[in-house]
Amino acid sequence: MSHALQRIDETRDALVGALAERNWDAISELDMGCRVWIDEVLTEAPVDEGALREKLESLLAVYQQLLEVTTGERQAIFEEMSQINQAKNASKVYHLFG
Repeated sequence: MSHALQRIDETRDALVGALAERNWDAISELDMGCRVWIDEVLTEAPVDEGALREKLESLLAVYQQLLEVTTGERQAIFEEMSQINQAKNASKVYHLFG
């Protein structure tokens, strides 16, 4: 297995761990590293296409999980901000008539 394929595996595993911990800073750094390894593996001499496909599909599954989690987190933040704004508006009305 090429060095780049091995690094893709390691990065995928690290992404899974960072996602479980919701460590967004680590995820950002790992994402940048992942891009480097993918570029490297694509510019290397011919590699085992089956192994490459397997590694990239596995990585894609992690990114799909990441997308689902971040979408859920974003929705939760939106709902929390909506509740804060509603409470703020209710407070203004209370002070207006209180």
